[in-house]
Amino acid sequence: MGVYTFAIGILLTLLTHSTLIAAQTRSTYISSQPLYDNPAEGSESWIYERQVIESGEQRTIYNTIEPVYEVHLPSSDNATGAAVVMLPGGAMRWLTVSADRSAQIETLLAQGITVVLLEYRTLQMTPEEIERRSTPPPADAPPTVFPKMEIRNGNANPSPDDPALNEVLRLATEDAHAALRLVHENAQQWQINPDRIGVIGTSAGGGVGFSALMADAPEEEKPDFLVSIFGPSLVDIQAPADDAAPLFLVTEANHGPVTDGLLAIFSIWKDAGQPVELHVYEVPNFSMTVELWGPRLFDWMREQGTLPTVR
Repeated sequence: MGVYTFAIGILLTLLTHSTLIAAQTRSTYISSQPLYDNPAEGSESWIYERQVIESGEQRTIYNTIEPVYEVHLPSSDNATGAAVVMLPGGAMRWLTVSADRSAQIETLLAQGITVVLLEYRTLQMTPEEIERRSTPPPADAPPTVFPKMEIRNGNANPSPDDPALNEVLRLATEDAHAALRLVHENAQQWQINPDRIGVIGTSAGGGVGFSALMADAPEEEKPDFLVSIFGPSLVDIQAPADDAAPLFLVTEANHGPVTDGLLAIFSIWKDAGQPVELHVYEVPNFSMTVELWGPRLFDWMREQGTLPTVR
């Protein structure tokens, strides 16, 4: 009986310990909230309504008129004080939220990084355009070949003279600034260090991130660091003389102007003596996952002082 009682005691202790660990590592999710208290300025006259198309684990969002955000907080005892505004991609015409995006969020949370996922404004698309874009390509369709283009000042915008795209980039940049301001306003409540709030953008989301970095805006509306996952700049890049935000750039070798643009940005930042790291992977386009670039990103964040060196 004594041995039995002792064994039961050990089991209860282990179960209690496991429950405590689970409670300590449980993150907090704050569901979608409007980014602005009032209707977003600049899109009041847009006529096409928001539409979400789901296919398996992927959600594609069209015609965002009113930006929203959701917050993912690490457990209080795992929080490092670092935070990112996450900007999905979609050629400035839609936003894609996939299983890979969820994996990115979970991996960032495990590192104690708060994630604010932003649904920013994109170009209005007609129902016919959405239907055409949503039709999957034939199984035997050849891979996309990106045309060569001249990169000037790190700007890889494929349509620099398109007024509609320029306007939606301006609005998306305002949304990114508002999201960064929101994180600053809630820094104490969300256990965030206001000096360690950055942006992570994928594809066009990286372009919005660069635009937010380059724009003339208050400090609380600009990222302290920028992570671009095959996200080219859509505006001209100029490195500040001092105190430039560190850049972490990731792309594939055959991503055409995206790769060329990020190579140019690396040179601009490096020539100015500013902190920048670039990784070019010989992998198929759009195949990179957080398992590939994440470990080095977190080491880099520790080296930059964004994450603590000892976890």
